[in-house]
Amino acid sequence: MNYVLTFLPWIVYAVLPSGQWQWAALAGLAVALGVIVRQRAAGAGPDALVIEIGSAAFFAVLAAIAFADPHSPVHPYSPALSSGVLAVIAGASLAARRPFTLGIAKRSTPREFWDQPLFVRTNVVLTAVWTAAFAVTAAILAALAHAGQGHSAAAVAVQVAGFVLPIAFTLRYVAAVQARAQRLAAGGS
Repeated sequence: MNYVLTFLPWIVYAVLPSGQWQWAALAGLAVALGVIVRQRAAGAGPDALVIEIGSAAFFAVLAAIAFADPHSPVHPYSPALSSGVLAVIAGASLAARRPFTLGIAKRSTPREFWDQPLFVRTNVVLTAVWTAAFAVTAAILAALAHAGQGHSAAAVAVQVAGFVLPIAFTLRYVAAVQARAQRLAAGGS
């Protein structure tokens, strides 16, 4: 699944101990760079690497902050910042009319569908859902951090839900769109 690879740096960062956040940020950076290199070698263009490139930039900055001051006040808010940055990246891809899911979807979709309005619209919807999920997750995580629960079990549950729910939506929505397109192509409604 392309989405797991896309978000692997964030998953690595989330599962490593928060007490060692500087190393977790460095691991996130290393994984992001590794994913970029692997995807580029497999033929992925920059449009398919929007999240990956943004991830590398975020983890480079976070690692620099974390190593400069392991007790930085940024630390409790780092999960919220992570989701917030993803929301900004995804939202910016929408604003630029290049939804980040489009580049990912092109990797598993025949070229003749890439410019079809339904294909593009489907990816606009998917990217909007991911953007909203990231924004809501960031807001909840910021509230938890403000309450001193930035790295609690509740925060982990929110982070997991912030990925699982849009993945589930993506799988169901794409399946529904494909089924409807097949019915229309067969002359049904």
